[in-house]
Amino acid sequence: MTKTMVAVIGCGTIANGAHIPAYMANKDAEIKYFCDIRKERAEQAVEKYGCGTAVEDYRVILEDPDVVAVSICTPNNVHAPIAIDCMRAGKHVLCEKPAARTYKEALEMQKVQHETGKTLNIGVVNRFNKGVNIIKQMIESGELGELYHVVVSFRAHRSIPGLGGDFTTKAVAGGGALIDWGVHFLDIVMYCAGDPRPKTVTGQAYSKLGTDMQNYAYLNMWAGPPNYEGSYDVDDFVTAMIRTEGPSITVNGAWAQNIGVEEMYIDFLGDKAGIRLKYGKEFTLYSAKHGALLESTPNYPKSDAFQEEIDAFIAAIHSGEKLPSHIDTVIVTAQMIEAIYRSSEEGREISLLEAGALA
Repeated sequence: MTKTMVAVIGCGTIANGAHIPAYMANKDAEIKYFCDIRKERAEQAVEKYGCGTAVEDYRVILEDPDVVAVSICTPNNVHAPIAIDCMRAGKHVLCEKPAARTYKEALEMQKVQHETGKTLNIGVVNRFNKGVNIIKQMIESGELGELYHVVVSFRAHRSIPGLGGDFTTKAVAGGGALIDWGVHFLDIVMYCAGDPRPKTVTGQAYSKLGTDMQNYAYLNMWAGPPNYEGSYDVDDFVTAMIRTEGPSITVNGAWAQNIGVEEMYIDFLGDKAGIRLKYGKEFTLYSAKHGALLESTPNYPKSDAFQEEIDAFIAAIHSGEKLPSHIDTVIVTAQMIEAIYRSSEEGREISLLEAGALA
């Protein structure tokens, strides 16, 4: 089979740490272009991986009929326009999470996907995680009984990325801790719970510890160093309550907090059993039987979720399979995130059952 020609747009951390190595390891894919507005980063990728051509304008890729698929690994503010242009140019798209800065932008991406028929998958990589899929199967088979509530915690002591840069500028990122970390946690919940329809959302987002940038204390900073001339207008802490047609969900998340304990987990509470998933790690099952309390940590073969994601994307281009990461499935997460931010701004509960609730 002729190899699928791919372009990687955006050659930063997630591209080099996940997308590019996964394409390089896929026998059916070949990277033809590395694209970045900072052309030196694209040139470094060409040199490092020994293939492809470096370009700084993604429109060059649109005009090349050999390119079948693209990975979009750019800042959030250009996810929607680049994805839309690529689909209209006949390219299949894997766009890193979040789908876009806002629910409105995500809806426009979905609309163009429906118009063009091209693949549009979002980088919710945990849907390709072995442990997450085992949890989903356990819930669907009734091992937890009724899943009535889910607790989400993504709290770190001091982990604001790139202070004063793209991550902390709302016009670029669309938000802070919630849209950066929370998107993964909420997506895992929705996926495992069968994507229940959200009904109401109430939340509060805070921008506290990073606002005085000069006095923000930290030990290390990914996506750094800090730019004290930049901006900080995003959330570094968020709390929310979501009611769905399935379980209720509570959320507490922080890039930064004055508690020196990291808590990265999801608790699935059923009336027969419960599961604590440690994010990116193993999970533990808690139950009771014959008057005894039971606790077990399943063992299973681990795999590289990013490799699984890229392999599935390339395969789906040829098979037409609709993957779990398709925009139609994951757009609900964008809706919930938008509702949490809206609830915080307006100081009220948001009903997602009302027509035009987020218009």
